[in-house]
Amino acid sequence: MNWDDLRFFLALAREGTVSGAGRVLAVKHTTVARRITALEIQLGSRLFDRLPSGYAMTQVAENLYPHALSMEETVQAADREVFGMDTQLRGPLRLTASYDVFTRLITPKLHQFTEQYPGINLELSSSTNLADLASRQADVALRLTPKPPGYLIGREILPLRHGVYASSKYLKEKRTSEKLILWAHDHDMPEWVNDHFSGARVVARTSEIMTMMDAVKNHMGLARLPCYVADAESSLRRIDVSLTPSTWGVWVLSHVDLRSTARVRVCKEFLIDIIQQQRDLIEGLASKYF
Repeated sequence: MNWDDLRFFLALAREGTVSGAGRVLAVKHTTVARRITALEIQLGSRLFDRLPSGYAMTQVAENLYPHALSMEETVQAADREVFGMDTQLRGPLRLTASYDVFTRLITPKLHQFTEQYPGINLELSSSTNLADLASRQADVALRLTPKPPGYLIGREILPLRHGVYASSKYLKEKRTSEKLILWAHDHDMPEWVNDHFSGARVVARTSEIMTMMDAVKNHMGLARLPCYVADAESSLRRIDVSLTPSTWGVWVLSHVDLRSTARVRVCKEFLIDIIQQQRDLIEGLASKYF
């Protein structure tokens, strides 16, 4: 039994469908089905029950699963160790951050990095989901978090600050009550609403920061936004109210096994430098108030 076979087994066990496993492995679903059938023939045992709702592991698969996980961890550790020995400032480098962090803080200055290190080939992964640095989905991450996982090394560069914002047009209109844009998970009124805008009504909820910012920009109402997002929009104004400071910060991180990799090190140093250069934007020190 080899690792390549177990990759297909783990993907199907986790996803529950051949189409889902195919997306994870970047192969056709027919390839997944064929490889699983071949593995079952090799083992002489059925690994999955084919159900209308998807693939369910048999007892044989349940017994195999922890061994497959152990092999996966071994392969990932070996991959990180080999990559970590690299001292050359050339080759691929995967950098991950959310879309708003990329567009507001990183990509406007990223040409400086590519000019300084032409041998490093950047792969930028923007997602609202957190990339798995343990499995090398990314080598360096810029994350907004209160506390990163223990297996990652790095540092908090700056604290993340927020303000309550609205468009200039909205603020100049006559209103009998304030309109609010909140997060989809805000089932109760947030503290800042109860403290400063009691009686306001919710007009929209969003699950993504750039959508929230765009709703505010288009005069739908007030929202609590990170200063680095809102202050970059010339049509938005911050309302002078006090907020409980966020416990979140801007972190630059990598896996502990990659500490000696030259291109990881210079990338982290570059990110730390450009984040520190934007302190006023991130900490809301240059906000335009209404």
